Amino acid sequence: MSPTPWQLQLIKRSIKKREKLRLLQKTVTPDAGRSALEVGCAQGILSYFLRRRGGFWVSTDQDWVNLKTSQAILEKNLVQTGPTLFPFRAGAFDLVTCLDYLEHVDNDRECLQEMRRMLKPGGEVILVTPHTGKFFILHKLRTALGMKLEDFGHKREGYGRGELQSMMEESGFEVCRTKTYSRFFSEFLELLLNFIYTRFFSKRPASALRDGHIRPSTAEEYRDHQKKLRLYSMIYPFIWLVSRLDVFLFFLQGYSLMIWAKKKPE
Repeated sequence: MSPTPWQLQLIKRSIKKREKLRLLQKTVTPDAGRSALEVGCAQGILSYFLRRRGGFWVSTDQDWVNLKTSQAILEKNLVQTGPTLFPFRAGAFDLVTCLDYLEHVDNDRECLQEMRRMLKPGGEVILVTPHTGKFFILHKLRTALGMKLEDFGHKREGYGRGELQSMMEESGFEVCRTKTYSRFFSEFLELLLNFIYTRFFSKRPASALRDGHIRPSTAEEYRDHQKKLRLYSMIYPFIWLVSRLDVFLFFLQGYSLMIWAKKKPE
């Protein structure tokens, strides 16, 4: 048997990505006849599971490094694009997923308009972004720890739910559903792990990555940190248990926002 690709080993120990994947798998139903576009595939971790929901998938990213890394598990239909302009005809796709990408581009409205252009009439979009607002104290803690938006490759902290809904409606979408996830404990643990990695283990790449450098981004980096990752795997059950305390914070909104919407008629 061939070894499990490093990207798939990584997601097994990622609280936030596992929660995102759970939500996606509940809503991206199996469909062999679907044509779908993934905007911003990063290292292909979520892409791998989305493609197993069936259909014809194309995955894009701005970074050649990300696309080469993704190729190991996605194999084909990988396209390098600009931040907001995509080389696909109008009405080409039934579904567009844009998972933690919008906060990485300067012109987010243009990106939304391009996604609408590429969708068929009645086509669907699934959008994930960081969720922000006045009382999101962990954003302030991140700043206090000296972590900058550039560490994450972000152009902005995130979006409020109402703000993003309005942007999508102005861009020609009808918002069907919204949900937040990753409440205080999950987000705090994620922030702590990101801080440790960026401050003590990360080697700055020769070129900046669109999605920052808060985790291993290539197979080589993963191999370089294998001993540390094995230690992390040993303590992961405790970390997971602490993250479950979020169930007692049901009255709070999460630090990640997922939106499901449809293309409005012309």
